[in-house]
Amino acid sequence: MVTTTLHDALALAWALCWWAGYTFYADSSARRRKSISALMARNRHRWMEQMLKRNLRMIDTSIAGNLITAISFFSSTTILVLVGLGALLGYSKEGLELISALPYAAASTPLLWNCKVVFLMLIFVYAFFKFTWAFRLSNYCSILIGAAPEANHEKGANIAAQAARMSMMSAHNFNRGIRAYFFALSALAWFYHPYAFMLGASWVIVVLYNREFRSHALEILSGKH
Repeated sequence: MVTTTLHDALALAWALCWWAGYTFYADSSARRRKSISALMARNRHRWMEQMLKRNLRMIDTSIAGNLITAISFFSSTTILVLVGLGALLGYSKEGLELISALPYAAASTPLLWNCKVVFLMLIFVYAFFKFTWAFRLSNYCSILIGAAPEANHEKGANIAAQAARMSMMSAHNFNRGIRAYFFALSALAWFYHPYAFMLGASWVIVVLYNREFRSHALEILSGKH
């Protein structure tokens, strides 16, 4: 059991290090300027510049509303996931029996099972805070769109830039919430085996990296296709 606990601690440290490392790489390092998020941020600026030129801004409010709807969906879903995980705490015995029936499953205890569930809950709590803050920022962006004057107004460019930055902040928090979902999915493998958790976390990093820095969508935005 001591060996099993050591492997679990190693798997947890492995996943958290990858998560923190990739977050720094994608959001704070110099490499972030070549990411799909950075290119979309430039398009958000272009969006707000075009918004100023429109007399009727129903297009802009519709786009902002669609973004808010997507964020709201994930916020509500996260609450439901947390409720389900809370209920799972009372079924550690049944869960252990189910997992132990699988081939090569690692031995565990009710305490370790509950620790894994609590870890998942913490991930989704983090995601919930990111989604709700992104939701509020999107609402602020909508208000700035509504308050934007005509393009020839002396403060028009400044307000458009504020709206763009607000939209970018919302997207930044939304991306971190989505990233938490990815790592939560890899953490599900921890119930089976700590090595499966380590493999899942590594696979998540590869998927996130490819989508953010090497995807076909990035090539399209870069003008390569």
